[in-house]
This record gives sequence, structure tokens and C-alpha cells, in this order.
Amino acid sequence: QVQLVESGGGSVRPGGSLTLSCVTSEFTRDDYQLGWFRQAPGMEREGVSCWSNNDQSTYYANSVKGRFTISRDNAKNTVYLQMNNLKPEDTATYYCAAEIGRRTAQSICTLGPFGYWGRGTQVTVSS
Repeated sequence: QVQLVESGGGSVRPGGSLTLSCVTSEFTRDDYQLGWFRQAPGMEREGVSCWSNNDQSTYYANSVKGRFTISRDNAKNTVYLQMNNLKPEDTATYYCAAEIGRRTAQSICTLGPFGYWGRGTQVTVSS
């Protein structure tokens, strides 16, 4: 059973930074795909960034490109989302997700589906 536990959310001012963490099982499988999604009230869920162990590819939504970075620490079974230059429109609940498969990060992030989800962590960007 794949398990995902997010942490690192909080409240920051515009221009600030946060790092989200997601501890997950099955981390070293070469058919493992991980993603960060977000959902604001009244909005559809958005794929923010994804990583595919299959081909080591990454994907970023245009809205976060250049500001967010996805990374991983194999020793800690953890995937991170470093978020810099945060904007009020980044306010949302952020979810870590995982899926078993061999697709590229862009494919899984934009088309889904992800079968395993964490409970989410809230990020609020406000002055």
C-alpha cells in the first residue's frame, strides 16, 4: 500500500519561500511517478510539478515555472517542492500524489490519473 504524508505548508508574504515535503513508500521503484498538485477553493485541481522515476523527467506547470523546483532525497524517501517568489495566487491546498507506471512526468501530470494521494497541506500567501 502506497502511503504519502505531506508537510511544510504555512503562511508567507508575497515573495517569500516555502518547502513542501512528502514522505512516501515505494520510493525507489523505477516505475514510480510522483507529483504535486494544488487546489484552491472553487477552482479545479492543478498539476503543479511531477517527477517520473521511469525516465527521470520532470514537469512544471507554466504558472510555477522558474519559481518552483521538485527534488528528491532517496535516503529519506522524500520528494520536495521548493517554492520561491510566492504569489497570492499560489494560495491553495497542496497534495502529494503517486502512481505506478512508465509515463513521462508531463504525461502523468497533465493527463493523470494518480491513484495515491496524501491528505494535503495548506499554503497561504498573503500580505
